[in-house]
Amino acid sequence: MQIADNMAVSIHYTLTNEEGEVIDSSVGGEPLVYLHGGGNIISGLEQALHGKEVGEAFNVRIEAENAYGEFMDDRVQVIPRAMFEGIDEIEVGMQFHADVSAGPGVVTVVNIEGDDITVDGNHPLAGMALIFDVEVLEVRPASREELAHGHIHGAGCDH
Repeated sequence: MQIADNMAVSIHYTLTNEEGEVIDSSVGGEPLVYLHGGGNIISGLEQALHGKEVGEAFNVRIEAENAYGEFMDDRVQVIPRAMFEGIDEIEVGMQFHADVSAGPGVVTVVNIEGDDITVDGNHPLAGMALIFDVEVLEVRPASREELAHGHIHGAGCDH
């Protein structure tokens, strides 16, 4: 059975950057299960998986625009410490929910200079080409309920 829209797909993957450093991997753990065509994974990987079958393994490079987007300078801002009311300790690497130029999102503290806090609203992988090693484990039609909810049900699902 080939991967197509409205299919439940299970894969193992290893994600690396252009230098070959492993960023994430499902190998040795639970596979990634997603609804194909539902926008639940990055578009470039979804396109690369379309038409593949159980047992296929492949390597694909996904450019930034089809992954987490280009790095956007306007999503990096310096804001005063006073904006963090009620938070006593602020450290580089901390993340906060905030309104960013694209709407609600997450910002990461990337620099602290006195009372000036620099936050970055880009995804941590924005601007990067990503390399995936993928193995297709299972493909099945999604249930009506999964289609209605827009995701695959399984362990950890609270529906």
